[in-house]
Amino acid sequence: MKSFIAIAVLLVASLAITTAEDDFCYSNVVQACSNSKAGVFDCNSKFGGISNSENNLNAFMKKKLATSYDYMLLQTHFDSYQKNRPGFKKLFNGLSDESWDETVALIKHITKRGGVVDFTGFGTDRLSAVGSEKLEIDELHALAVALDAEKKLGNDAIKVHQHASHLNHQEGKVSYDPELTQFMEEKFLEKQATTIRKLSGYANDLKKLMSVNDPSLNVYLFDEYLAKQ
Repeated sequence: MKSFIAIAVLLVASLAITTAEDDFCYSNVVQACSNSKAGVFDCNSKFGGISNSENNLNAFMKKKLATSYDYMLLQTHFDSYQKNRPGFKKLFNGLSDESWDETVALIKHITKRGGVVDFTGFGTDRLSAVGSEKLEIDELHALAVALDAEKKLGNDAIKVHQHASHLNHQEGKVSYDPELTQFMEEKFLEKQATTIRKLSGYANDLKKLMSVNDPSLNVYLFDEYLAKQ
């Protein structure tokens, strides 16, 4: 008898929770079933502050994708018979693949959290040294361009994380979302720091090697070093 009463109490409590005003999906289904013209708008996977961070995620995703394409152009540039730099080709190929994989991860996360992927304005955040019709850039300048790009992406990732880390209430919108901050930390912030450190080391080493009158042999040996990484 006691077990029956306990089950009945749980069922009543469950029904009370289901019919609460905050259950928008349930309310919309009831409305849709009672009115053929009504739509079900709130049956989605959005919760927390993801709605207020969706635009930031889309902007970051488009920058990651554009950077991946730019690194691909740099890869083909150093893979030409004129340049013939297999080490730099490998470096920029790896950077392009990383940016592509991270773009896919962002797209999956946006859709998982109930958002919509928006490619409007894609291509406006191209690397200035790569976006020209005729790509002319040497090894040291290519490293500098990549280093600047990764620093910008790192700062963009911090902005997304910062926006989702605070209990901001703007016109009734909540931006705080610990799930999103964890995602940014695990997938981007640590990786960005590692990539920036690696590129800054390469740039400084190559700068020293090119400080001689004829640096061609030094650049060749440095390229061989990159090819072995």
